[in-house]
Amino acid sequence: MVTVYPTDRAEAGLILAHGAGSGQTGAFMVRAARELTTRGIVVATFDFPYITAGRSAPDKPAVLEAHWRAVIDETRGRPEFRRIPLFIGGKSMGGRIASQVAAAGMDGVTGLVFFGYPLHPPGRPEQRRDAHLPAVRVPMLFIQGTRDEFGTSAEIRALLPRLSGAELHEIADGDHSFKTRAKVTGRTPDAALVDAFDAAAAFIQRVSRAPGA
Repeated sequence: MVTVYPTDRAEAGLILAHGAGSGQTGAFMVRAARELTTRGIVVATFDFPYITAGRSAPDKPAVLEAHWRAVIDETRGRPEFRRIPLFIGGKSMGGRIASQVAAAGMDGVTGLVFFGYPLHPPGRPEQRRDAHLPAVRVPMLFIQGTRDEFGTSAEIRALLPRLSGAELHEIADGDHSFKTRAKVTGRTPDAALVDAFDAAAAFIQRVSRAPGA
């Protein structure tokens, strides 16, 4: 089921996919959707099949990608998403699968937003998940913490020259969930989340207003 978070001043729409560990009702997903609507972005969230079935292990990539495509097709038909630029992305795994769908070819997608891109499994930097990213031909925003065990912001920065129109927004001292240490950064973890949502909205709005968007 697709859940739409509407806004009365939508400049663009974002379909946001959840990470591997929780579905669309997870705290981050609900907070992200609500925060972005206050910034003029209509948001749609959904559950992958394994969440709907009550399983903990994610579906195989082909199943996840097929479901993503089905959700995009369904969401495009919603009145809230008509006649506005469409972005896709997600938290961790959800964003990675969105990028795989975009790399394989998906018309009508204006850009992608990644909240903590899982570049590799923790402790296994050699198992990279970036081979498909150069095939993505729309703007991408990576919002990445400097302490992210799935790939630091420095690791993401190193791959940007290989990508087309990709940008990085760094969350200082942020981990994979953007949690920060107040004693290190001087700001609360909540402020880091707001920073992430501000960056996502600013990127979506700027790309939406660009000629040809």
